[in-house]
Amino acid sequence: MPTDSAFLDEETPLLSSPVSDVPKKRQPRPLPKFQIAIVLLMQICEPITSQSIYPYINQLVSELDITGGDERKVGYYAGLIESLFFATEALTVLQWSRLSDFIGRKPVLLTGLIGLSLSMLCFGLSRTFWTLVISRCICGLLNGNIGVMKSVMGELTDSSNRAEGFALMPVVWAAGATIGPLMGGSLSKPHERFPTVFKDQFWKEYPYFLPCVATSGFVCIATIITAIFFRETVPKRKRVTSISSETTLADALDGDGPLPLRKILVYPVLISVANYVVLAFLNIMLGALLPLFFAMPVEIGGLGFNPPTIGYIWGSYGAVTGIFNILYFAKILRRFGEKRIFISGMCVFAPCFMLMPIMSICARQWGVGPLVWAMVVMVLVMMVFMDMSYGCIFMFVTASAPNKRSLGATNGLSQMTVSIARAIGPALSTSLFSYSVQHNIIGGYGVYVLMTILSLLALTLAVQLPAQVWEENDD
Repeated sequence: MPTDSAFLDEETPLLSSPVSDVPKKRQPRPLPKFQIAIVLLMQICEPITSQSIYPYINQLVSELDITGGDERKVGYYAGLIESLFFATEALTVLQWSRLSDFIGRKPVLLTGLIGLSLSMLCFGLSRTFWTLVISRCICGLLNGNIGVMKSVMGELTDSSNRAEGFALMPVVWAAGATIGPLMGGSLSKPHERFPTVFKDQFWKEYPYFLPCVATSGFVCIATIITAIFFRETVPKRKRVTSISSETTLADALDGDGPLPLRKILVYPVLISVANYVVLAFLNIMLGALLPLFFAMPVEIGGLGFNPPTIGYIWGSYGAVTGIFNILYFAKILRRFGEKRIFISGMCVFAPCFMLMPIMSICARQWGVGPLVWAMVVMVLVMMVFMDMSYGCIFMFVTASAPNKRSLGATNGLSQMTVSIARAIGPALSTSLFSYSVQHNIIGGYGVYVLMTILSLLALTLAVQLPAQVWEENDD
């Protein structure tokens, strides 16, 4: 394949295809640590706020009197609430990301943080199912930060240090997934857990406001730090005064400007995004199903754990994931390559889903003893290994962008499709759990059979990725 610049245009991926033509990699450049630290601070707000509701969401739903006292229906409503954020995010995340290509990353990031903080306050003050729905919708509509933050990370790194940069993103997510559940589980119902301090009637009427206000306060601090210290990564451009269509927009900007959406849909983008969607879809289904499985009584196929216990389990998993990734991800990546690690991580979903009915059967036969706890640990260890797949697929998506000024749109496209998958995933998995139990599908374990089949089918797409990411032209 020719590599002369005459054969390259704005639709040529940032990474070239043939491995044999790839120049020897440079020594890694030092990362801009302070700016990356701010990006990671913004990123940690996402899992802290989203994961903090998992320890108590099922109990909260059961207290709303919408299930008619039937705990088997909790999965339907809990899954819907968990899905709403991603459903509404899917409607706007591409627009937010594309907007950041033109007006800059910083104003979009600040808008997302403010929306996140306000929505958590509304969630804590909600006393009906529909107010919970509205608060989650507000959060999703105003928040396009995930795609924008990945674009920023791509702009702050290059091919020589991108592994180290993107290795930090799963670590930070894991840290947030540790802090969030611990806050949600430990601070819920403070009038019962800390009666001498939270004895006012307010805390009895709003038993889940404390974890919400705590997470909202954290986001407020991150917003202030971002507003003061974060430096814009998109260079300033001349304003385009008249834009009537995408074609006009493409003509109005220079050759290195953002591309129309239709020109971003090239093969490297499509195959990378497709695998990201499948990974996120399976992961969000597992992430929604496990807390429900932990919370439901043993008699209907769960383990009967209380919210603090679920919070400690989820928090421990997040802590181990973070430590493992920060210590070993970059080393393992350089040893085995992005594709091998990604496929290996995808292989763990099937055993995770298969272990859940085995745990349920053991709990029914012998109670929640050492054997069940050993299997819980096994599932969490496999999930830690699976989390490395995220760092790998982030690198594939970032490197697939047709040009650097379209990085926001590329990440926005990936986040939009992933948000759709994440909107469907929780509602699908938790509803299937309830449906399987109510109708005794395969002894109440039908959901796990379906999830296992989907996990195996996902591997057929994972093997379509190239042996390694296309080499980026940083010049």
